Amino acid sequence: MTKAEIQLVRALADKRGRTEHGLFVAEGEKLVGELRTSQLRVRKIFALEGVFEGPDVETVAPRDMERLSLLKTASNSLALVEIPRYDLDPATLGESLTLALDEVQNPGNLGTIIRLADWFGIGDIVCSEGTADCFNPKVVQATMGAILRVRVHYTDLPHVLRDAAAREVPVYGTFLEGENLYETQLTPGGIVVMGNEGRGVTPATAAAVTRKLYIPPYPADRRGSESLNVAMATGIVCAEFRRRS
Repeated sequence: MTKAEIQLVRALADKRGRTEHGLFVAEGEKLVGELRTSQLRVRKIFALEGVFEGPDVETVAPRDMERLSLLKTASNSLALVEIPRYDLDPATLGESLTLALDEVQNPGNLGTIIRLADWFGIGDIVCSEGTADCFNPKVVQATMGAILRVRVHYTDLPHVLRDAAAREVPVYGTFLEGENLYETQLTPGGIVVMGNEGRGVTPATAAAVTRKLYIPPYPADRRGSESLNVAMATGIVCAEFRRRS
């Protein structure tokens, strides 16, 4: 393992480095193993002795793995993976259930939402440009492999949503003044917008929402927490949409 390789891995901890090199980092035997059988292209694997074999694998000592790892506790393998490029067709967006994330900042939340999308069979997530990078190492680890199956797009979210609404695609969003999620009519397809952890949905994005939803507490008049974590709220909304479909 060379000094240049260590510097490369370190550079990929930052979005600028990932953009420059077109690579992201994935760690752990399970995730790296899934990557090797996925459609994503693995550039190189660093692994402890006996974990992986092949021409793309470089065996390293535990001490070197600790120097490479971007995690608090080093794993037994680390892969350099080419960042995939997905085409987004606005004309078909929302034909099946799609998630839209508006300025979601926390990597753990984003990773969990990608994992939820995978669980509920949602193939595409459309993000505002200000949403956290899905190839941030913390996000990749939090997806538990779902990043290999869910296509994440970054775009001008208000514009894309306005276009979808103009095509009469239902654009749902979660708001305190929305209709009760469990009592309102839901469609099999459409776009579900989830907002920032602290500020909710931005005004520009909210203007494109055509159906406002609200997750009620139980009982309805109970005074408790002011809000739900965005990943938790996403799971509740996705489960209700799928229950109805």
